[in-house]
Amino acid sequence: MLPNINQQQNAPSPTQRYGTVSQRLPIGLSEDTRQSSVTMLNQLLADTITLRDMYKKHHWQVVGPTFYQLHLLFDKHYEEQSVLVDSIAERIQVLGGVAIAMAHDVAELTSLPRVPRDREEAPVQVSRLLDGHQRILKNCHDYASKADETGDDGTNDLIVSELVRTNELQVWFVAEHVVDSPLTQAE
Repeated sequence: MLPNINQQQNAPSPTQRYGTVSQRLPIGLSEDTRQSSVTMLNQLLADTITLRDMYKKHHWQVVGPTFYQLHLLFDKHYEEQSVLVDSIAERIQVLGGVAIAMAHDVAELTSLPRVPRDREEAPVQVSRLLDGHQRILKNCHDYASKADETGDDGTNDLIVSELVRTNELQVWFVAEHVVDSPLTQAE
């Protein structure tokens, strides 16, 4: 008889539970520092995965006179966000944590509002993307300071050098693309 892969009660014990940190990698950080950074990074990971997927949704569904430009821009930003997702997840692993990975877990953890399944006009799409970036950037500024205070230079550097810079640059490109167009705020 083949096992039912959806039977959680018969699943083997995990090698490490989500929300815990391991000290198996000697990187010179205390367990408390690792735990704090892993928690912050998993929040950023969930939000970045959500923003990345918003870019792909809007890439597929954009319509209107700026279709071609936005179609290409949204796909470029999707790819850049994918690089950030990998960098964040790998930092979590280096710290001895478990990176959030599955869509249902990301949906529970993200602080970004859920995007409707419907196709929306480009100004609404842009508004949603800018709001997502702003939420992530606010957390980045807070988390970078906390990582700095605890001596986690690697996490601080990742947040400042990769996340902040990439998100700020993407905000510039998206916002300037519609500089003369009124944005329609997402509901």
